[in-house]
Amino acid sequence: MKTAFQAMAGALLLAVGLPTAYSDEVEAPTVEVVSKQLNEARNALLPDTGSTVYRFTQEDITDLPLGASTPFNQLLLQAPGVAQDSFGQLHVRGDHANLQYRINGVIIPESISGFGQTLDTRFFESANLITGALPAEYGYRTAGVVDIHTKTGALSPGGDASLTVGSFATVNPSIEYGGTSGRTDYYVTAQYLYDQIGIENPTSSYRPIHDDTSQGKAFGYTSYLLTDTSRISLFLGSSNSYFQIPNSPGVPPVYSLDGSVDSGGNIVPTSSDSTNLNETQRELTYYGVVAYQDKPSGDMDYQVALVSRYTQTNFFPDLYGDLVFNGVSSYVYQSSWTSGVQADGAYRLTDVHTLRAGFNYSIENAINDNTSYVFPGQPGAQTPSQGAFPIVQNGGKLAYLYGLYVQDEWKPTQVLTVNFGLRADLMNAYVNASQLSPRIGMVYEFSPRTSMHAGYARYFTPPPTELITTQNINAFANTTNAPEVFTNDPVQPERSNYFDIGANTSPIRDWTFGLDGYYKRAQNLLDLGQFGTALVFSPFNYQEGRVYGVEFTSSYRNGPWGGYFNYAWQQAQGKNIDSAQFFFGADELQYISTHWVYLDHDQTSTASGGVSYTWQKTTFTGDLLFGSGLRSGFANTEHVPAYTTVNVAAFRPISLGSTLGEFTGRLSIINLFNKSYQIRNGTGIGVLASQYGQPLSVYATLSKAFR
Repeated sequence: MKTAFQAMAGALLLAVGLPTAYSDEVEAPTVEVVSKQLNEARNALLPDTGSTVYRFTQEDITDLPLGASTPFNQLLLQAPGVAQDSFGQLHVRGDHANLQYRINGVIIPESISGFGQTLDTRFFESANLITGALPAEYGYRTAGVVDIHTKTGALSPGGDASLTVGSFATVNPSIEYGGTSGRTDYYVTAQYLYDQIGIENPTSSYRPIHDDTSQGKAFGYTSYLLTDTSRISLFLGSSNSYFQIPNSPGVPPVYSLDGSVDSGGNIVPTSSDSTNLNETQRELTYYGVVAYQDKPSGDMDYQVALVSRYTQTNFFPDLYGDLVFNGVSSYVYQSSWTSGVQADGAYRLTDVHTLRAGFNYSIENAINDNTSYVFPGQPGAQTPSQGAFPIVQNGGKLAYLYGLYVQDEWKPTQVLTVNFGLRADLMNAYVNASQLSPRIGMVYEFSPRTSMHAGYARYFTPPPTELITTQNINAFANTTNAPEVFTNDPVQPERSNYFDIGANTSPIRDWTFGLDGYYKRAQNLLDLGQFGTALVFSPFNYQEGRVYGVEFTSSYRNGPWGGYFNYAWQQAQGKNIDSAQFFFGADELQYISTHWVYLDHDQTSTASGGVSYTWQKTTFTGDLLFGSGLRSGFANTEHVPAYTTVNVAAFRPISLGSTLGEFTGRLSIINLFNKSYQIRNGTGIGVLASQYGQPLSVYATLSKAFR
């Protein structure tokens, strides 16, 4: 019998075309069949009974105006209840972030990046957004679970090379390829992006100032069949992104550099033009998973995975410019290295009972190093004739998370499925906490075309350790970066009760409708805000929170036609900030302590829709996005104006002669009517800057499939 090490070595050697020490080859069709069976068994380990599930297939991704080039956050915006924010942030059902990402059933720890898109849509075979009352196997991040199933060489053999060019000097080449070799299945993809609109423009002008970005992403998957019922798999991913921070012209200076000297003893400039500021940010993320899956009998399945993820964010200020305009210039370095193990198993006890259990454990080493240059004085008024000086604050934390669950999927009748379970979570980080969380979900099928689901979940959501500041705020007393309030209670985990009920029906062939309602009541509701010039987010708690809403979905696909429409109405509110209070002003804290306030990311109405039609090999497609506006103003009592954007595209096969063969050409127009709209206006709780959505942009894509 081979060891796991031998199997992995064989997989890697075969993936690069080298011979292995053993040669028990299996024909490719067998690899395809076994891979499909093991994928189905792996997916069955993680049921979604009682939850709300929105599914994206390869066909759905292709039909989006940008196709496989669609940024991941833009893909998720097509799901109901997902609101867009600046820096690529997403809000699902009234939560800020709080999304869990799983690739092939394995949790990938979140990255630090505030606006980098770590994942590339190209390697998705399919993706599900699971929300609502989640079963017991889902913990930690619970607003939504993004469940990604990757392409594999066995099920998606061959490759594709593409090039997208267009507005704002966009250049986006990509390549992907997959196949099989004996017992080995492999798939790889890589892409590079350069454009001049990396972050949302802070002004309403068409072309932003100082907004270049370059981004590279790669992903690779390989698996090796040990037997006809077991395999070991490896996948690796990386994202390396660089961003210029865009500038707003005409901002008046607040502070003076008179009398300041640099490290060489030279007098620094006494004035600055906000157009010429040079702030930048770099983001790195690397992740890897080794998983062993086995189906030793017809009644048992399990998977054990080892996970590692490294993420790093570096913010580089414009040293003198930030001092002139903000009174503080901060070099920010954040990194996090997380490693862990996850195990999930299922056993069919009887025809009506399937038992499932599992655990996960992770250890995270989070580092937060900041050097802030400030003036003596107070915010808005520096001490005359005194230069800036640095305050160095370096810190780190080891954080441990433990999770254990057990559940039973019970089918008392042919039309009713009940899944009830219990989850135990424990965290040891800046605070120590734990919780037992009961879960129950059910699905009742009134007919093959109509079903209802309902569920209840008790949630325990730890704060993101890598984002918690380690600053000693007292060090900033009597400086231009001094907080108004010096209270800094530790950030606590959120505890909540969540209820969800919904129904799906298909009264007309090929046309599906869904309606879902939810209610969450939380203690220590977690939220995130941007509280400084560096574009990184920091967590804090509301002592109480309540979130509720209703979602409507519909979809249609028949022959050349396809379409969907989603609408969501929601309210998300909090009361009394009880951690990290130094981020806020005294008047804000006082008001929030006695009033329910809307969360800054609350958007009352959100809608998305799309349609596609294929005529004589040409597919015409379009989508729209509507938002009633995120919150703004003092204590989030207002909101930015509503907006609607429309994107369209057409694509078809193109023959370039017998030598070059057939390509696919695509023309895409983003924001067809050049709608100028604000995502943020620079006001609200935890909101620092203004951002406008992407203006009219035109892109052309040429792609070539090959075997």
